Amino acid sequence: MNPRSPDTLYGIIGHPLGHSLSPLLHNWGFELLNLDGVYLAWPLEPEKLPDFLTAARTLPIRGVSVTIPHKQAVLPLLDRVSGRARKVGAVNTLYWDGKDLCGENTDVPGFLAPLRGRTFAEALVLGAGGAARAVLAGLAELGVPRVRLTNRTAARARELAAEFGAEAIPWEERAAEGADLVINAGPLGMRGEHEGETPLTRERFSGRGLAYDLVYNPLRTRFLAEAEAAGWETRDGLSMFVEQGRAQFRLWTGRELPADGAREVLRAALGV
Repeated sequence: MNPRSPDTLYGIIGHPLGHSLSPLLHNWGFELLNLDGVYLAWPLEPEKLPDFLTAARTLPIRGVSVTIPHKQAVLPLLDRVSGRARKVGAVNTLYWDGKDLCGENTDVPGFLAPLRGRTFAEALVLGAGGAARAVLAGLAELGVPRVRLTNRTAARARELAAEFGAEAIPWEERAAEGADLVINAGPLGMRGEHEGETPLTRERFSGRGLAYDLVYNPLRTRFLAEAEAAGWETRDGLSMFVEQGRAQFRLWTGRELPADGAREVLRAALGV
């Protein structure tokens, strides 16, 4: 085995980080392609974000994945941000272009990967954080005519819906009625304090459609189980995670991670 250099650092920032499989994915890629580098988990409280970016400019950090709650807060702290990330209003990837520390959003193509070639009449988006921003941008790209958005904090839902031309609905009134695509873009169901929770129970699904959970750990969430029990098709978050991660790896190294191999490694780690 070729030892990977600890002098070339990559990592993920967020709070908390207990659920992340990003270190597994990227370190597998470095080893597979015989590239120097090690990818670490850097739990980072919100107030420490500016100090981290200052340190990133002096340490041998070549790439960073950004997750909750830093995806929006990091924007004004960067030298440049891509048009896509600016449109989404969230960054999930940091990379260097010369001396400039830049931001990109690979969540949008990641989210769209399992939806390509399909059409939907109406979507319901559950959650209004950084992931929901990528979802709304992706649904616009997909051409979904009507999008409803709901969040436990109503003001946040209204603000985000207005920004993307969606319709905000009260959290208490959330239901799949009329929608043929429902997306869980929030933390409910994620391993940790919210595991076993769901933003939508079986009785709130009606008709037929696709339930898409962006949570990938655990792979089988209660949200998907409730949707399946109601007769809906389901899609877990692994495809999005793999595709956004492959885009990050490409941006950092110029090399391609094999999609099938990445899925196999992650499914093994998830015990499925």
